[in-house]
Amino acid sequence: MKTTTLLAMIVAIIAVVGIGAYKVGQRSPIAVPEPPVEARDQPSLTSPAAPTLAAANPHADIAAPHGMPAPHPAAPSTAADQPPSAAPGYRFAHFKVGNSNVKAILTDGPIVWVGTSGGVIRYDTQKEEHRLYDVRAGLLSNGIFHLSRLGDRLAVGTYGGGLSLFDEAKDDWTNYNIQHGLGDAFIYDLLQLPNGDIWIATWSGANLIRGGKLDDASAWTTFTVASTEGGLPNDWVYGLAQGKNGEVWFATEGGLARYVDGQWTNWKHADGLGAPYELVKDQIEFQRDPAKESSHHARQKVEMGLQGVDVAYNPNYIVALYVDDEGNVWCGTWGGGLARFDGTSWKHFTMADGLPANHVFMIEAAENGAMWVGTSNGMSHFDGKSFETLTTKNGLYANNVFSLARGDDGSLWVGSFGGVARFVGLQEKYR
Repeated sequence: MKTTTLLAMIVAIIAVVGIGAYKVGQRSPIAVPEPPVEARDQPSLTSPAAPTLAAANPHADIAAPHGMPAPHPAAPSTAADQPPSAAPGYRFAHFKVGNSNVKAILTDGPIVWVGTSGGVIRYDTQKEEHRLYDVRAGLLSNGIFHLSRLGDRLAVGTYGGGLSLFDEAKDDWTNYNIQHGLGDAFIYDLLQLPNGDIWIATWSGANLIRGGKLDDASAWTTFTVASTEGGLPNDWVYGLAQGKNGEVWFATEGGLARYVDGQWTNWKHADGLGAPYELVKDQIEFQRDPAKESSHHARQKVEMGLQGVDVAYNPNYIVALYVDDEGNVWCGTWGGGLARFDGTSWKHFTMADGLPANHVFMIEAAENGAMWVGTSNGMSHFDGKSFETLTTKNGLYANNVFSLARGDDGSLWVGSFGGVARFVGLQEKYR
């Protein structure tokens, strides 16, 4: 298996905000001049022969969920384009990955796994070494949407290539696809329960593998709208989370679902999911109507009573899912803002409340019960009362934020279109 040094993913800028900057492998602060305009969007390479990690599957390189118009500019706005505002107490680094989205990041001790639309990158933060895993290495697709640990193996959910498990000790990949029991070859999320059961979110329903017996065909079950008699509100499942009492929550293109003791329950916009259109219509900046992009979304628009909406708004479309320690379920919607469900009632948070955008792509835990919320226009720290937003001016690589992972050293790794920003000392800022 070929090892590739991804010089295209070298540190472009490491800024000690308000103090100066560092180069990789150096400790003394140096001045980093702003590059000329014509060089700002070029990869920072130390060798002319260094490869750029470009998307091998152009269909996987989408910022929006499947079929939705991509809400990002053609080129990312980086710290070189907009000097970061002074914010003493934290510093950041930028890693470029080429013309790719970073939909998944997993920290594993000193190793950071980065899932892009061009493959999986293994980055050793101590040795500063990179290795790319793509279809040439054993994956069936270069488009990556999910990364997690499944026992001693790396679990990779791909765009069209099914589920791939990597045994790093053996340098060996095992792939699972439709013929093994998957509902679909497009994998968005994976959740392993304490009893060993595994749930997999696909574009054609949700798979349950009882006992985690992936190689036992009889252990696989696929749940769809049809098989659950509408309990699962839509077959396109984007996120999974376990609730406080052991129940499993499902983020779908048609609403939120809960599975417990074999029973399904769901909630849609009519039940309170997502902010009303009248509340957010003047805040939506993306004017491309998904219904004009595909027959699927045109049909869905009618099913959801959205015939009068011609912008990027679908409050039933849950892109991000998170359950907090109190059992509250948080849903990031496509144009309907952030929604919280306490098991009885819903509460909405939109741009009027301080959310930087109403298209929410990522929700992850922060310190002391707070959350990180990634949107199409920045990432916010939300303590339940107010939002404090970071953009490229504060160190993000780009303002569309799809993924986040916390390192053992307290660092934050934030994935966007075109690159990753690593923050050191940012979490301490909010303690």
